[in-house]
Amino acid sequence: MNGHPSAAAAVILFGYLVSLCKDVSVAMEITSSGPQTLQMAQGDAVTLGCTYSPGPLDTGELDIEWSIVSPDTTQKDQPVISYTSGRKYIHGNPDLMKGLDFAAGNPSNGDASLSISSVSGGHSGVYQCKVKKSPGVDTRKLSLVVMERPSPPKCSVEGGEAVGRPVTLRCRSLQGSTPMSYQWKREIGGPTPPEATEDTLTGELKISNHSEAFTGIYTCEVSNSVGKGRCKINLRALKPPNKAGVVAGTVVGVLLLVIIIAIVIWLLVFRRQPRFEKEVSNDIREDVPPPESRPASRMSSRNRGVGYSPVEGASQFPSSSSTSYSANKYEYDSRFGYAV
Repeated sequence: MNGHPSAAAAVILFGYLVSLCKDVSVAMEITSSGPQTLQMAQGDAVTLGCTYSPGPLDTGELDIEWSIVSPDTTQKDQPVISYTSGRKYIHGNPDLMKGLDFAAGNPSNGDASLSISSVSGGHSGVYQCKVKKSPGVDTRKLSLVVMERPSPPKCSVEGGEAVGRPVTLRCRSLQGSTPMSYQWKREIGGPTPPEATEDTLTGELKISNHSEAFTGIYTCEVSNSVGKGRCKINLRALKPPNKAGVVAGTVVGVLLLVIIIAIVIWLLVFRRQPRFEKEVSNDIREDVPPPESRPASRMSSRNRGVGYSPVEGASQFPSSSSTSYSANKYEYDSRFGYAV
């Protein structure tokens, strides 16, 4: 019987403590949720959420402040924008503050979110939203990471496209924030054969022994946390040239070259020979002495100076026998072209 009043008193005391805790817990509270790390691409618009709800005992003046937390704990944080006594104030670098404002027209209505119309690399950092209404106060931190989208990659083939030879498909994006990942897919011709090895970090697709089974349209996709890029390439399978045909063609080409050279030499040598012979014959004729005069002419010249006297009983002219004898003692000489 004596324990019943004490039990009732305990219940009353417990209810009183619960009510006190409830009154204490109802105070200024930032109600925004979602990821506390935001990765955005350059040029994108972003909103850093900071909605709040004051408690019934928070009757003081509203004070809102956004600042960039310094990574060095020994340095002060950099104020960005603030709202106090019903007025808005912009702080910090004017170039970075362009396009930066409260998302709501009037942040005193429970929304102190910060909006940036076009982010750049200089906006990266840890942002802190602080809402104070005495005696309540609450804060929230968010990390903003501004990245560069991958530039459109370039696809290429290295090693040729001959059947039986190693072939490498390369994909490379020259710009973009790391880490970037590469992935190859075959659009036409079926899935990528398992014999091909892919490196997602370098963008290489290696084929150790190329064949017609690997031909088709391949697409390379490069991506990071804020964007993607693609390129395509058509992989063919070229049959290697016939070695016997190459050798035969080389031999024929060499023979033709030799024939052409021989013809050129023949033209240079034999076309000059008649001219050379003509010059030599002219030299010989100039060196030959003039032919001697014919003996008959010499004799006739001597005889023209001799007088004949007629002899009685004899003819004034020699007989036929003497004439025949005189004619027979001359012979034809081919060197001079007449008898001597």
